[in-house]
Amino acid sequence: MQHNSHSCVHNRNHSSFHTQQPAGPVREIQIDPYIILDDELKYFYDDVRDLLQSGTSQPELDTIACYYFDGQGKALRPMVTMLMAKALNYHLNNESHQLVHKQRQIALFSEMVHSASLVHDDVIDQSDFRRGKPSVNALWNHKKVTMAGDYILSIASIMISRLRSDDVTIVLSQILTDLVQGEFMQLGSRETENERFAHYLTKTYRKTASLIANALKATAVIAQADDNVAEVAFQYGRNIGLAFQLVDDMLDFVSSTEQMGKPTAADLKLGLATAPVLFACEKYPELNPMVMRRFSEPGDVERAFELVHKSHGLEQTRFLAKKHCNEAIRLAQELTESPYQKGLQVVADLVINRMK
Repeated sequence: MQHNSHSCVHNRNHSSFHTQQPAGPVREIQIDPYIILDDELKYFYDDVRDLLQSGTSQPELDTIACYYFDGQGKALRPMVTMLMAKALNYHLNNESHQLVHKQRQIALFSEMVHSASLVHDDVIDQSDFRRGKPSVNALWNHKKVTMAGDYILSIASIMISRLRSDDVTIVLSQILTDLVQGEFMQLGSRETENERFAHYLTKTYRKTASLIANALKATAVIAQADDNVAEVAFQYGRNIGLAFQLVDDMLDFVSSTEQMGKPTAADLKLGLATAPVLFACEKYPELNPMVMRRFSEPGDVERAFELVHKSHGLEQTRFLAKKHCNEAIRLAQELTESPYQKGLQVVADLVINRMK
């Protein structure tokens, strides 16, 4: 009963708001995934830095490798991984510390692989800024930066091999294969108009969603969940991952550089046609030749930016992201109700409503 009396005290401050509501149960307080996972996430980046430091005696390698583990990221991937892990453990009625520790290493792996991919992306894209600070390749030479990305991957791989689960290793290795193939698709694509959207979605799955989907599946596999439960975890992650990237592609057109911590309209400048542009092509066919030449002629970037805003491209992108979020919520509801299972549904809201 104590909890309810606390809720009443809490809501007294909002009495003006509540007087306009019909009498009934007090509205549930929204769960904050980061708060319910405080124990798992509190020393997360310290642990990553310790792992990277203990693996090398080269101070510069250590400095570059640790550069993006400054605790300034959103930590979305480890948060969702641990949320699914704890929701699954509750569902399977197995909440042993040993299991949670193994699942946390899968979460560490997800963030390390993500950051290694950012390091490599920075070299490929030659970007100057990320997360509001100079990018790695703006500070160190490309060869060293590339090697530092490889180093992060190798330390992450050693950590996973220590779990001694072949099935987990197979699932997580798929992430690395997908990342490379996704990057290749992005570097070399000049597909025809009707193939373009399918190509974009496959590329997005490989570059972004596969990491989340397979990390979540791995937490189910290590918990010895059956194939159906593992598939729920995988599909939840796939949908959240696709929605996350669709929103990211949308924010590239609407957020300011200050908000995002990285330059906006960056995708167009890199010659990439993301969902908002592909949707806009339907209304403004003049975008098609620009997409084919990767916005390389003077004025292409500005004109494309303008046409995306004149079309319904951004609304359509958000609508598609919302569809994936709704599917993720439906999947989460297949698990036994718990704070973590509710947290998985909150994540879908966070993804669709984020501004940076």
